[in-house]
Amino acid sequence: MSTGSSRLRIAAIGDLHVHEQAGAFKSVFSEASKHADILALCGDLTQLGVPAEAEALASDLGACSIPVVGVLGNHDYQSGRATEVRKILQAAKMVLLEEESFEYQGVGFAGVKGFCGGFNRNMLTSFGEDAIKQFVSESVNEALRLENSLRTLNTDRTIVVLHYAPITGTLQGEPLEIFPFLGSSRLAETIDLFDVTAVFHGHAHRGICEGRTNKGVPVYNCCYELMQRVTPSRPFTVIEV
Repeated sequence: MSTGSSRLRIAAIGDLHVHEQAGAFKSVFSEASKHADILALCGDLTQLGVPAEAEALASDLGACSIPVVGVLGNHDYQSGRATEVRKILQAAKMVLLEEESFEYQGVGFAGVKGFCGGFNRNMLTSFGEDAIKQFVSESVNEALRLENSLRTLNTDRTIVVLHYAPITGTLQGEPLEIFPFLGSSRLAETIDLFDVTAVFHGHAHRGICEGRTNKGVPVYNCCYELMQRVTPSRPFTVIEV
């Protein structure tokens, strides 16, 4: 087990929804570099998931002087060009956690996009029409991908990066009717199988900043729109582990 004892500051932000014009987030990334040792991006990095938007984000990431890890979100799949988006961001030296776990200064990072499906006793189950079974299968498979990634890490501190929410705690303020489309407890169940230090996610623009899994793992909603309301001068979450 890696037991690096030095403290690591992690900045996290999600739901940037970058359009095709570069420059919108250069100052944010530059500021994050002053407050943290590594940056985690929590999905919906582009608005429509087209290469031009990814190129604009890649250009802005040039202002970031610290390592960058992250996951894609549902918006990044909108145009069916997620593979191209992924390649552009990887060329900008962003580590896509859906494809590999990552270790930095004794801290392990694992992540997936996640998916919807509902929470706790109200989770959708694989019963009925094929369309429902396929929907639930996607949710289950994302949780399994996260589990497989977490099993590759052997660090005493572990961070999970998601787009979809793993708990309802950070969704408070969103309409109850859309909770099932904002995440799934399957993600939290997987997280609680491991000694995870903290979780970051996005997607819930009207949610709140912090909650906990049943095991007590802190979960941070890092949606940019939310961060702008809560800490407009520093629209990203920073924690130290």
